[in-house]
Parts: sequence; C-alpha cells; structure tokens
Amino acid sequence: MLEQGDSAPAGFLASFKLAARIALRYVGARRRQAGDAGGQSGQLVNFMSRLTISGLALSVAILITVLSVMNGFDREVRENVLGVLPHAAIQTEDSVSAERWQLLAQQIAAIDGVIATSPVLEVNGVLARDNNSRAVLVNGIDVEQELQTSALGSFMQQGSLQALTERRFQIVMGQTLAQQLGVGLGDDVNLYSLDISINPIAPLPVQRRFTVAGIYRVGTQELDERLVMIALPDAQALYREPQRFNGLRLRTNDVLAVNSLRAPVQEQLPQGFYLQTWTQWFGAIYENIQLSRTIVGFLLWLLVAVAAFNLVVSLIMIVRDKRSDIAILRTMGASPGTIARIFLLQGCLIGLVGAGIGLLAGSLLALNVSSLFALFEQWSGTQLLSADVYPVDFLPSQLMLSDIVAVSIGVLVLCLLASVYPAWRAARVLPAEALRSAD
Repeated sequence: MLEQGDSAPAGFLASFKLAARIALRYVGARRRQAGDAGGQSGQLVNFMSRLTISGLALSVAILITVLSVMNGFDREVRENVLGVLPHAAIQTEDSVSAERWQLLAQQIAAIDGVIATSPVLEVNGVLARDNNSRAVLVNGIDVEQELQTSALGSFMQQGSLQALTERRFQIVMGQTLAQQLGVGLGDDVNLYSLDISINPIAPLPVQRRFTVAGIYRVGTQELDERLVMIALPDAQALYREPQRFNGLRLRTNDVLAVNSLRAPVQEQLPQGFYLQTWTQWFGAIYENIQLSRTIVGFLLWLLVAVAAFNLVVSLIMIVRDKRSDIAILRTMGASPGTIARIFLLQGCLIGLVGAGIGLLAGSLLALNVSSLFALFEQWSGTQLLSADVYPVDFLPSQLMLSDIVAVSIGVLVLCLLASVYPAWRAARVLPAEALRSAD
C-alpha cells in the first residue's frame, strides 16, 4: 500500500511527497509522453499546457511592464515636477516689505512638517532676443534658500543656479525656451517688465539686458517653456520693488500629505495672504495618473485571470489523459486526497513556470522600456508623448519589488484556484471504470 491514510502528520507528509513527485514527473515528462505513447491526446495535452504557460508569461510580462511605467509617471510627478515646484506657496496680491515676510517665514518654519522656506518675487514678463519674444513667468529668488525648497539645480543642462549670484543680471531658463529664442550659455537676452516708464518723449517699457547663466530641462512644457529664474535683487530692481517680494515657498517632509498642513499654516496668515498647494496646480494630473494606474491594473489583472483559468481546460484534459494512471494509483492505495494534491501541485507548477518566465521578461522589458520607446520615436520620427498633454515628454519606468511580489502571489493564488475543479474531478475517478474504459 502506498499510504496508510492522510490523517496522521507522517502519513500526510508521505502523501504530499508522493503527490509532488508524480506532479513533477507529469510536468517534466509531458513532451516525451506526447511523442512516444500519448498519441494525439498527449500532443493536445502538451499543446494546451504550453499555451497556458505562454498565456501566463505574456500576461504577467505585460502587467509588470505597465505597472512599472505607471510607477515611473508617479515618480516623475512626485520627484521631478514637484521637486522643482514648491510643495506649497504663500502669496499676496500686494507687495509686502521683506521684514514682514521674514517674520511670517519664522512663524511658518516653526510648524511641524515644514522643513524649508524661501522668498520669491513672482511676476510676469517678456523675454526677447532679436525678433523672437516669449511671455514668461519670472521668479526672483534667493538662490541659497531656493536650493533648500527646489530641486531645479539637479536638472541643469548647462551652467548652474548658483551663477545667478556671481554677477548682476544673470538669468536661468528652460531648454525649450532657449531653443525657441535661439540662445545658449553666455548669450544676452532682454527681459521686459509690464511696467511703463513715463518720460517727456514717449512711454517706454522697463527692460534690462540679462546674460544666460544656466539652462535646465525638466521635461514638462509648463516649466521648460515659461519659467525663468533671476536673482531676487535683480528682480526687485527691474520691477521697482526694493526690499520687497510677494511670495513665500514652502517645502514639506511629505509632499502627498501637504494638505494636512493647510489648517495650521492658514492660522498664521495675516489678512490678504493666501495659501496654495501643488494639488491646485498639478493635482488633476496626479489624480489622473493614479486613476489610470488603478483602471489599467484592474484590466490587466483580468487578462492574467483569463490566462490562469485557461489552466482549468488544460488540467481537465490532463485528468482525462491520465485516467488509467489515476486508477492504478488508487488500486495501489492512494487516497482521493493524494490524487487531488497531484493535480493541485501540477497546476501550481505550471503557474510557477509561467509566472517565472513572465516576471523575467517583464522585468527586462520594464528596465529597458524607456530606451526602447526613445528608439522607436527616433526611428518613426514622431513624438508619441507631448509635453503639451503629459507631465513629461518621455516614457518613464520604475520597477518595484512590491509589484513583483504582489504579481507572483496573485498568479499563484489564481492558478491554485483554477486547479481546484480539475483536482476534484481527478479525485472522483473510479478505478474500475477508468480501467474498463482504458481497455
């Protein structure tokens, strides 16, 4: 007798080892049996098993790749776009003295969760070079404090943000804006304010010649095409706001929880001051990314589920093909529980192979999808991601271990569930009927 029963621990362990050995033999010997003795039935079983494994591998690879791309978009918005922009900003319509702002900055910096503040004079202007001109958003900044609240310095392609303090009337602009104006590092541009200088001859716009001290690229049109940085004293001189600025930028310890600071910050704001957070500027884009991730992830999990439940058909065909083997095992003393475990383990092994191949292929694709996407755009001559529509103009990707673990567990659970019914069918096979039909 193969076993005395499945009730005792030793008996269960022996039964499990027997089931695992037979399941491994069925999986490993399927191809040989199909060619030697299985005939057309064995070949069909072999084909269905390969199809199940291929479907699982393909669906898992697609799921891992798409989740990595969604993670990449999430990272770009959080670390790049929100790294350059302040997490929150205090503004006022009126120009307020620097002393009053400094007092407010001390009060805000004392709030738990605020890690840095920096002053800004944010105004509109026009940047011109020869016959080209562009409307821009001018930020007059204190460079040392700005580096504590913004990651713009890490996006510099040429020059540096610190160059604004080396000489007077230096400017830093985005790469797209520099290309539109046809300027490079060291070139001169004219920055016009919206003020008008009144003189006896004719009213003239207030303007000043600036030298390009740095060019950055974030990958977002709103920043690369419109935002320019100049030193705070230069902005105050051009816009005739001596010792004044109109905004205070905040950096928090958790960009996703910035709205939790709204109430304590607003308690410190005097009349005429108001608070804005990044969720008011880019919140819709970030929420769309999260919603897209949820919907696309759900649809791809349905694809994985369909591929996993193809295992039902494959295992049922294997059970029909192995009816004589089941009958022999039963006559030798194998219990229905042992028979069921054979096909449960076989389904899990098929799922493990398919998931393993899919995880490997998906991980390789996720790690190289950005380069492949760039090569495709270069080969086709088309830009599939435009900064006019999307927060970045390239395809980001971030492979996360949590996704790999979740997909692995999910696929194995689905394969286990898909194996329950065929295993139940196998356990109900009657030895006498199976041997009679085999004859």
